Amino acid sequence: MKQYLELLQHILKNGESRHNRTRIDTISTFGYQNRYDISEYFPLLTTKKVFYKSVFHELIWFIRGDTNIKYLVDNNCNIWNEWPYELFKKTEDFTGETLKEFIDKIKSDSTFAKKHGNLGPVYGKQWRNFLGVDQLQNVIDQIKNNPNSRRLIVCAWNPTEVDKMALPPCHSLFQFYVDGNGGLSCELYQRSADAFLGVPFNIASYSLLVYIIAAMTGLKPKEFVHTFGDLHIYVNHLDQVNEQLRRIPGKLPKLKIKNIPKNIGEFTIEDFELIDYNPQGVIKAEVAV
Repeated sequence: MKQYLELLQHILKNGESRHNRTRIDTISTFGYQNRYDISEYFPLLTTKKVFYKSVFHELIWFIRGDTNIKYLVDNNCNIWNEWPYELFKKTEDFTGETLKEFIDKIKSDSTFAKKHGNLGPVYGKQWRNFLGVDQLQNVIDQIKNNPNSRRLIVCAWNPTEVDKMALPPCHSLFQFYVDGNGGLSCELYQRSADAFLGVPFNIASYSLLVYIIAAMTGLKPKEFVHTFGDLHIYVNHLDQVNEQLRRIPGKLPKLKIKNIPKNIGEFTIEDFELIDYNPQGVIKAEVAV
């Protein structure tokens, strides 16, 4: 996936230093686009190990309309933990618990999880119930009945509920396109993108979504187009970025969907098989909250 490495190089070459709400500065650029052919291979980084099961579980979580992290932490997917923890620390129930202790309580105490594990009306809520509209199911129905539509859009940015979300949607709008040969493509507009930690997940997640929607509608995955607004590298990720840029990409894996349920909300992790994923080692970095 040389496109991703070129993205990192673009930021390093053209970015400017910017302050932001996390208090960790970024090197930032505005306006960029990558295209990934997903018709034969699945675009999962090989220059570092990506925990793809977390990607798959997160997308299943979105698709089900869930907004509570309990499903994620029960499946060892910890990418959302910090945001509800920060909210918990501001409540009268907080008695000095560490993040680990907080997550242990989410796993073991369903009442605690219900109260403190919710992120507000984030992605899953907007995809499946945007002011009463099931956008995701509508798109599936439209693809089946009117594949040439220019309105195959799902929007996660709901101005009426943004202030109720633990984190406003970074990947905020996506659109599908059906070509004359039965190929399904998707373009994502991402308003804010953490290039080192977040973007590899986003590439894999939305490519997986194309595979899922294609399977549900009798089409073939074709292309994922990734369009960015504020595309940035956090300054505390620079060493990790440079380490990754020294690595040479390997052969991409393939993805197989083994089972297609009637309802999109019924997909499970067992329905997917990733074939021949042989990445280089993990490169760790801290998320900015």
